[in-house]
Amino acid sequence: MGKIIYDADVSITFDDRVMAHLQHVIGAKLRRSESFFFSWRDDPRAGDGRSAIWLHPAMSLRFKYTGSVPVELNRAWLDVLAVSADSSQGLGVLPEPTERRS
Repeated sequence: MGKIIYDADVSITFDDRVMAHLQHVIGAKLRRSESFFFSWRDDPRAGDGRSAIWLHPAMSLRFKYTGSVPVELNRAWLDVLAVSADSSQGLGVLPEPTERRS
């Protein structure tokens, strides 16, 4: 389980596979200087709620993976996540489509 660390205050734990896909989509938006919301379901140990942060290119963001081997990306999942990120609700952690493409 890796972590996304946002502005040194927020640490969010995700599976490395999920995180690799989020990094790709978040990186693409921030490279274009686009700000947006990112939301996820909290771990049940943290209250089982939902959290959201406003991502902005000027904020500090770090992706810390537990594994050393890069993940093969699923193009279909990247597309679904990118559409989510472009919506008024922002990027959400959505399930991976069954069809996998690199």
